[in-house]
Amino acid sequence: MIPIKRGPEIEKMRQAGESAATILSELAAMVAPGVSTGEIDHAASQLMAEAGVRSAFLGYKKFPGHICISLNEEVVHDIGDPRKIAYGDVVKIDCGIIRDGWIGDTATSVPAGTIDPAVEKLLSTTRNILEGVVQLVRPGRRLGDIGAYVESQAIQYGYSVVKEFVGHGVGRSLHEEPQIPNFGKRGTGPVLRAGMTLAIEPMINMGRAKVRVLDDKWTVVTADGLPSAHFEHTVLVTNDAPEVLTWPRKTLLT
Repeated sequence: MIPIKRGPEIEKMRQAGESAATILSELAAMVAPGVSTGEIDHAASQLMAEAGVRSAFLGYKKFPGHICISLNEEVVHDIGDPRKIAYGDVVKIDCGIIRDGWIGDTATSVPAGTIDPAVEKLLSTTRNILEGVVQLVRPGRRLGDIGAYVESQAIQYGYSVVKEFVGHGVGRSLHEEPQIPNFGKRGTGPVLRAGMTLAIEPMINMGRAKVRVLDDKWTVVTADGLPSAHFEHTVLVTNDAPEVLTWPRKTLLT
């Protein structure tokens, strides 16, 4: 069953989404050559404490980080550590927080300095695909429409989508029903209804779709070593236009 949020629950989701987005924006601004991924994870813990929220990731299935922070060919789920970001790296930050028992989940991909134009195109295309697919999150649409759109757009630009890892419903739990793959068939799957809150997250590879998990049992990398991009928003299905709950705000909400 896909949970439906109503009234005060939706407002709690808005607040959680705003907090997640604002923290992510602060972390993205830290990305620069010479900064370690561990420093950014530590900053995340401080920002969360200041905002009166906590990480939705820390301790989840024993995950040891406050955020996921992945570089270049790393798709998702890497852990902050002493390694330093290099000029030209692509840094993917996934931020999930719990505020008053409700979860906001959002991610972005950030260049460290000037990056290869081909990689910049991968990032901008993936960002545009997320913005485009959000417009499909309307009552009466089917879940398969979301994945079909993401995959068709990625293929159009010569890219591939990650199939082993997917988006998901989000609310009181980090991973609620439904699973939201970045591939699918239009007109299939559950019908979207007002009150659903969906974490939609295109994970798009420059090369082949195949990925593998490293020995740390968390970090997902492309099998061919080519870069990957990741963007994510938490989106509310309304009776009208979709509402993105994870737009960044200028100040942390408490």
